[in-house]
Amino acid sequence: MKRRGCCKLAVSILLCARVLAGQQALKIGSGHQLFVDDYLIESMKGVSLKLHPPQPAGRAIAFDQPWEGNVSAYAKVFQDGDRYRLYYRGASDPAYVRPSALQPGEVVAPAHEQVACCAESRDGIHWTKLRQEPIITDGAFDSLNLVFWDARRELYVAIYRDFLQGVRMLKCATSKDFLAWTRGQWADYGNAPAEHLYTSAATPYSRAPHIYLGFPKRFVPWRKAYDDVPGAGLSDAVFMTSRDGVRWDRRFLEAFVRPGRDRRDWVHRTRMVAAGVAPTAPDEISLYVSRHYNFPSAHLERMTLRTDGFVSVYADYRGGEFVTRPLAIEGSSLVLNYATSAAGSIRFEILDPNGHPLPGYGREQTKLLCGDHIADVIPLQSAKRRPGQGLEARPVRLRFLMQDADLYSLAIRD
Repeated sequence: MKRRGCCKLAVSILLCARVLAGQQALKIGSGHQLFVDDYLIESMKGVSLKLHPPQPAGRAIAFDQPWEGNVSAYAKVFQDGDRYRLYYRGASDPAYVRPSALQPGEVVAPAHEQVACCAESRDGIHWTKLRQEPIITDGAFDSLNLVFWDARRELYVAIYRDFLQGVRMLKCATSKDFLAWTRGQWADYGNAPAEHLYTSAATPYSRAPHIYLGFPKRFVPWRKAYDDVPGAGLSDAVFMTSRDGVRWDRRFLEAFVRPGRDRRDWVHRTRMVAAGVAPTAPDEISLYVSRHYNFPSAHLERMTLRTDGFVSVYADYRGGEFVTRPLAIEGSSLVLNYATSAAGSIRFEILDPNGHPLPGYGREQTKLLCGDHIADVIPLQSAKRRPGQGLEARPVRLRFLMQDADLYSLAIRD
């Protein structure tokens, strides 16, 4: 009886482990997986997620044309074939516009009374309304309101502005045809404090389109740094991410882009990040950030990051480690984006669902990594393996042991 009971118990534990592993295994495919949140991470010890602010790269465009002015803003940049397009509002401060600029009887509608309409264009310059009626009406819309196509979910996603108990907040609506939209859902920021997020700059990241990146302009209306600058309020930019447009990870409450040492950036509604992340070199991505809002010198500044370089899993010199959730490995190579110091390093192990290193994939059998690489390709298994005999035959975990190093992203490739 004892032997039969032990046998049943062993079989039960084995089946339970297999079912649990099957439920938790993530099919990540061959796309890039960014460590902008803890979606892939099961446990961390001695490491943390570290936000990396972008670096200034010079003036991109000065708002000095007749159709522009000192309050030009709300920019969107995207790649269209072999060129980039930049859309933005060209405007001057209404305080300096003479009344004669309006025709008799003409009224400018307050922003909160306007609603979202839709138009189409074949060349990006000449536009025609698809219909006269607005397509989304449950918002304030006095901001940079955005729509993009999510190919993974096969629907359009709208991220737009509204007010909740007097606080500037975001909503998300979706549509299959761009005309009929769901009612907007309020953004969920988890345990983050209520802050005025004036814009979102939300966009799917081109190398990982299942992740929405957001660079909201955080507005602090009650603060003023200098008495001789126009208007009350201060602004900076923060960073957040989402995988559905409703639930946003706001673990990083510190500024992504600070006002800096220039007095003309210590004003309201500046340091606004344009929507869109542009690849500008094989190892570089660019963001475009407004500066000197309200001043004649208003312009867009280009700021850069390494490719995938928004957030990293970071270990200091004392070292640390983290373990991923169970993954379905469907490929023969591990592609890592990382940087170490001269004395730093990264090692990895491949673990079975119970946390034991697979034969040949322990810390002493895998390659010691050091250096600075956007795409370091590490072979994992033979491309000639027979189906069912490779790493794809079971869920596995990856364990990374790091010292004075940053790991930005990973991918599994053939």
